[in-house]
Amino acid sequence: MKKISLIAILFSGVLFLENCKKDTVVATATSTSLMIANIRDSSWYTDTVTASLKYDAVNKTKTFTCVGSANNKKISISLITASSSNTSGFPLGTYNVDATPNLQFALLTPQKAPSGNIEYLPVGTVYPGSGSIIISAVDSVKNQITGTFSFTTRINNPDNSVTITQVSIGGINKLPYTFSSN
Repeated sequence: MKKISLIAILFSGVLFLENCKKDTVVATATSTSLMIANIRDSSWYTDTVTASLKYDAVNKTKTFTCVGSANNKKISISLITASSSNTSGFPLGTYNVDATPNLQFALLTPQKAPSGNIEYLPVGTVYPGSGSIIISAVDSVKNQITGTFSFTTRINNPDNSVTITQVSIGGINKLPYTFSSN
């Protein structure tokens, strides 16, 4: 009788362990969008994106600009870095929003402008220390750039409350850009 009880307990244990297997990944999701982000905890994928890189010979700087739009939202990025090289490449690295105008982000939505027209206007201000972009790859032959970004906008309301909008997990993937110099 003890053998039958022991076998039943072992069999029950094996069945229990069999049902406790870990889930395995059978597929991964990928996006074909050139620019994506998570805005207010919702996924955002662009319909259209434009990007450019401009070399300024007088100031010896390169300015990368990018604007992506979809679903009545636009994200704008402007990044200026020192460079003595008049080429279509861009330095890899991490760039942070600081007190200089070298990195500027904007989340824009359609709003009624002071003129009375509906225009895309910024949703709050991106303050120093509240945003960054990492340029992780640049193909200067194909003029493509890859990286990640995140930033936070802040609105100081008249009632002394604050409205914060988080733009996180942003990415640009092999984003084509035009190159020009003056």
